[in-house]
Amino acid sequence: MIKVENLVKRYGANYALNDVSFEIGEGEVVGLLGPNGAGKSTTMNILTGFLAATSGTATIGGVDIREDPIAAKRMIGYLPEQPPLYPDMTVEEYLNFVYELKGCTLERGPHLAEIMSVVKLTDVRGRLIRNLSKGYKQRVGIAQALIGDPKVVIFDEPTVGLDPKQILEVRNLIRALSKNHTVILSTHILAEVQSVCQRVLIINRGRLIADKHTDELARSLEDSVIYRAKIAGPEREVTNALRAMHGMKSVTATAEKEADATVYLLEGARGFDIRKPLFRLLAGANYPLLELAPTGTDLESIFIRLVERSDAADAPSVRK
Repeated sequence: MIKVENLVKRYGANYALNDVSFEIGEGEVVGLLGPNGAGKSTTMNILTGFLAATSGTATIGGVDIREDPIAAKRMIGYLPEQPPLYPDMTVEEYLNFVYELKGCTLERGPHLAEIMSVVKLTDVRGRLIRNLSKGYKQRVGIAQALIGDPKVVIFDEPTVGLDPKQILEVRNLIRALSKNHTVILSTHILAEVQSVCQRVLIINRGRLIADKHTDELARSLEDSVIYRAKIAGPEREVTNALRAMHGMKSVTATAEKEADATVYLLEGARGFDIRKPLFRLLAGANYPLLELAPTGTDLESIFIRLVERSDAADAPSVRK
């Protein structure tokens, strides 16, 4: 549905995007992540036709955004970080205005009614936008993006400023939209990507540094996994048994204790999954395993490590 090839955006000698390529299939929900100034907004502005690339191509449904921008834009719905609302219009007036602006050819009444039903605006259709809550204003922004039934919907920070209930409602709406739309979600809320998206694109310093499904992202670091294990039993004996286990790289007993149990940090050899042999060892030695969980594999930790690795690779070498 979306194909980006060798995309470059240059301002003088500075690169906002540097040879970025990726593809997004129909019905995918993809998170676009990166630090401030990484190139996320530039990517979205090129995809939506607001900005021209220096070189490279971006196609939507097989249509090149540069060669036929009108046809490409008809396939895109876009919600910028600040929704483009007119506060002196009612919700219904505004959606009718956007319908005209987009030159939509779908039957107006049923189409707008369906959108208002999907985003739960029917009850406030006659209210002035200025009198709506932040959450409802965000819904109006989402509604305008859906007019014309675009194949691709792009959200830029859709839950900024919302309360927890509103955030949950917007996330559920994004999940529902994936049934009929391809969705790109740009956000700084990593838990949002983890809960909504199937795949993550991470951009840093204008380069694409990761393109993985969310459950594969940790493996892209090519590091061994460190587990936090709470094990009941004599600390010295348990530590010695763990260190003798095949595939165990390091064992650290922490100061965290609970009754007769100690929390250990366990690191296996690279490429070796220690969980099954660990369970067999502890069961055979009668050391109850009370907890076992990976550490540093949440999306936030992975994001930070990938960006730090990218920054280190891009840093100029220091001459002595």
